[in-house]
Amino acid sequence: MAFESLDFVYHPSRDVRRDVAYFTDVLGGRLRFAVEGMGARVAAIELSPPPPLLLLADHVKGSTPILVYRVASLSRALAKLVKQGWKEEATFEIPHGPICSFRAPG
Repeated sequence: MAFESLDFVYHPSRDVRRDVAYFTDVLGGRLRFAVEGMGARVAAIELSPPPPLLLLADHVKGSTPILVYRVASLSRALAKLVKQGWKEEATFEIPHGPICSFRAPG
């Protein structure tokens, strides 16, 4: 398998502060961190023992959550997936390191 674990779920949020209050006060989650910079707000909520953390993000477009999986080696994982017919969209950096995006065909 190319994937090791699901580390983060980036969840679009139109109001990060309000969503943090909901996920902590109402659902009992634990706020792990909240940052604001470069025009974006992100807050990490732990709803169960990690992973994954729920990342509430106001810079994520649309309404579909983004799943971020850990791999041992990004280059090896990408090579393996390409051989299986996978199509890469974009590779870029997040604070935890390089990631590569893709969409399900459906």
